[in-house]
This record gives sequence, structure tokens and C-alpha cells, in this order.
Amino acid sequence: MTKAPSGLVDRIRLARTEGVGPIGYARLLGRFGNAAAVLEALPGLARTAGRARLSIPSRAATEDEIAATVKRGGQFLTLGDPDYPALLALLPDAPPVLVVLGDIRHLSGRSVGVVGGRNASLNGQHIAASLSADLASQGVTIVSGMARGIDGAAHEAALGKAGGVTVAAVATGIDRPYPPQHEDLQARIAAQGAVVTEAPLGTEPQARHFPRRNRIIAGLSLGVVVVEAARQSGSLITARLALEAGREVFAVPGSPLDPRSQGSNDLIRRGAMLTETAEDVLGALPQGPDDFSFSQARTIIAETLREEPPPPPAEAGKIRSALLAVLGPAPTSVDDLLRHCQFTTRAALVATLLDLELGGFVESLPGNRVALIANQGG
Repeated sequence: MTKAPSGLVDRIRLARTEGVGPIGYARLLGRFGNAAAVLEALPGLARTAGRARLSIPSRAATEDEIAATVKRGGQFLTLGDPDYPALLALLPDAPPVLVVLGDIRHLSGRSVGVVGGRNASLNGQHIAASLSADLASQGVTIVSGMARGIDGAAHEAALGKAGGVTVAAVATGIDRPYPPQHEDLQARIAAQGAVVTEAPLGTEPQARHFPRRNRIIAGLSLGVVVVEAARQSGSLITARLALEAGREVFAVPGSPLDPRSQGSNDLIRRGAMLTETAEDVLGALPQGPDDFSFSQARTIIAETLREEPPPPPAEAGKIRSALLAVLGPAPTSVDDLLRHCQFTTRAALVATLLDLELGGFVESLPGNRVALIANQGG
């Protein structure tokens, strides 16, 4: 088997390094120029940030991961590759590494996310299927999360259309279809579209992985349609992430007596587009990443990732103390931190957050949020 390119191995090693989240990955590449230089500097950066040891995957282990993934039919895309989906790359926390089963070109199609509850009613599944089939017949790629209920109905409907394309964003390794009864569905999606994850082989389903999966659904899509989402549904996380990324959010109204529709009805009250037919979606769907909202998102992202010198040690110490005093295990928006703590610049805040992440004190989460890692503090 052909040996993996050194640059790909280094980028995967960096992405899999403990304490390096997606935003930190991008900032470190901006500071050092390439993954090899970052890997060389990381142990020293971690010690400065307060972590004695940093777990960096070995070159041999990463080469084995690449070989095993390719053997299963998967391929890798890394942030900055020409084929990396442009819409997803607009996210400030775009996944540094994607593993794809199927045709990677389908990740860059004109796409709409269709999401909803796992315990969906038959009517809800019928509506999701009808919308997805009609959108697929218009050349729109249907993106969903391969869960039971609405997700499965959306994928099946797109697959049932001649020429229909669907993409499944999953929270597990490509060798761990989830739920297990969707193993055949995953294989059919890979044959007629694509399955995408940022998780390495062997990754089992864990609750903390699903919001990361949800941001991929939102990031790949020009808009997201929510069908039957309860108030605490993960679909509402997808909708919020879509809004934060400048994407359109659509919601199908449901009975006020059905708790499965309370979240989606609330989205409509808060400004989501009431959706009954595919025409409602197509009439409001942006054409692509040159739309104004995406240009605005690019400006915000560029400011977030812009590399500036780290703050002087005295200022960095004050920012560090202030952050550890206000952060907790619940996710907090970086923008809220900036307003609450009144730091001098956003760059100083983000640079200090990166140091705290490398030190093992905080973790970056989807939606430009951070949280204190349990049992950590000042």
C-alpha cells in the first residue's frame, strides 16, 4: 500500500492531539505555518500552559489509522484541502479532519439539512420524507444525522429518488454504524452519496460527540429544516448552530398538544420560516457561499482566527485568572466572555483560551463556546 503523505500524517496527528480543538488547530497552524512545526513546538507550549505531558499520537499509529481507514473504503479530507467543503470551512470550529465514505463531491453540493426527533410520529416521518423527496428531485442534497425517526425518513426518501443524493453526518467511526440497525442504510448512503465524520475508526457513540456531529450537518447545509423537535431535542442545537453560521432555519409546524413539536413550534415563534412544502425552502434558500450572510460570517471567522502576538505575561495572567473565575462545566459563549470580562482585545482572549486548552483546563465546543474541564480551576 502506498505510504501516506507526510503532511497528511502530521495534520491528523495534530488534530488528534489531546487539548487541541478545532479553533486551536487553526490558530496554531496560523502561528507556525504547518502541522510539522506545530507538533515540534507543542510540548514546550503545553509546559508553558501548565501541562507536564501532552498526548500526541505517534507517526506509526497515525499511519496505521490511515491504512485501516482506506482499507474500509474511507478517505481523508483536511481543512485547507481543495476538496474540503467550502460551506463547512466557514465555521470557526470547522473540523480539521474529515473521514468520508462515498463521493466527497457530494459534500459540496447545494444542500439542505433535514433533522428532527428520534421518536417522531408517523405523520412527522411522512412530512420529512415528502420534503426530502421533493427537494432531492430538484437537485438538492439532503443532509441528516442517520438517527432513527426523522433523520432516517429523510435519508430513505432521498435515496428513493432517481438521482437523489443524501449525506449522513455521524458521530462515530465509519466502522461503527449508529444506531446498529442503520448499518444497511449507512452502506446505501455511502453508495449513493456520502457518510462523513470527524471521528477515527473505533469511536463508539458518546453523548458529547453528537453536538459536534450536529455542527457538521449545519455547516454543510445552506439551510436546516426542523421537523418535530421537542424542547430539549438535539435538533434545536443544530438549528442554533445553523443560525450562528448565517444559514437559513426552517421549521414545520406541529400540534400544540404534541410535546414532540414544542421545540419546532418555538423556533417559528422566534423567527424560523414556517415550512409546509419544498417550495417554502427553495424560495428562501441562498444560492451559495457568496451570499451576503456568508460574507458576513467570513468576516467574523477571520477576526476570530486572526493571528496576533499573545498578550504580555502580566495581561495574560489577569485574563487567565478572570476566565477561571467565571467559567464552569456548562458551555459559555466566547462573545459573552468578551463582554462580561471586558478584555482589551478578542485576540488576547482567544490566545489565552488556547493556552488554557493546551494546559488541559478548558475545552472548546461547537458554536464558539468553551467550558471548564471537570476538576480544573485556578
